[in-house]
Order: sequence, then C-alpha cells, then structure tokens
Amino acid sequence: MKKKINKETSQRPEGDRLLDASIVTIDLLLFMKQIKHETSWKDSDRNSITVFKTEGMRIVLIGLHKGAEMIKHKAEGIISVQILEGQIKFNTDLQSVELGQGQMLTLHERIPHSVLAIEETIFLLTLATSVVK
Repeated sequence: MKKKINKETSQRPEGDRLLDASIVTIDLLLFMKQIKHETSWKDSDRNSITVFKTEGMRIVLIGLHKGAEMIKHKAEGIISVQILEGQIKFNTDLQSVELGQGQMLTLHERIPHSVLAIEETIFLLTLATSVVK
C-alpha cells in the first residue's frame, strides 16, 4: 500500500499529515485545537481538516461557529456525523434532528441535507463511497 501525505502549507504549517496508510492514527483533540487556531477559523464561520482519505472513505473534522450553516447539499455516499463538542440542527426534507456532544447520525447517499450550528460545534464527518473495481 502506498502512503498518502498532505504536505505542510503556509496555511497549515504544522508539518506533513499522513492521510492514508495501512494504519493511520488520528489525534482528534490535537486537530480540534489546530483548526481553532488557524486563520480560516478566525476569518470565516468554519474550518475543516481532512484526517483520513482513501478510496471508499473520507473522514473530515469540521468546526462551525455558532449560527454557521452548511446549505442544502447531497453526499455521493453514506455519511455519519458525530458531534464531538457543541450542538447542531441537521435537516433533511423529511426530518430535522438536533444533535449534541456524544451523539451521531447516519444518512444514506444523495439525500439533500443542511447543517446549522446552534452553538460553536466540532463534528466528525465520515463519508463512505462505493469502490468500483
């Protein structure tokens, strides 16, 4: 298996970040601190960092300031949303759900949804897609 690495950039100078390998350890607490100290967090209503990415799965840590909204969109795969801190309102055309720390949901692919941060929130988004061989 070939390793995938994101190189450090001027916006993310913390060093190279391993995205894919036979085993990848992810320090969520460290990444939560990191996204809250980056310019993107200070200059906008959100920030995110991809912590794992391979064929068939992507894991992204997302931070939203209170009142930030991810407008209606669709994911091409099944997703899970796990709240690490804060609270969101997750909306589909059929249902709205409020989620707080320690709660999560799953949603099947191509279902339109939006997310509203009720308070400052950090959540883990996992996107699973089919791998066509």
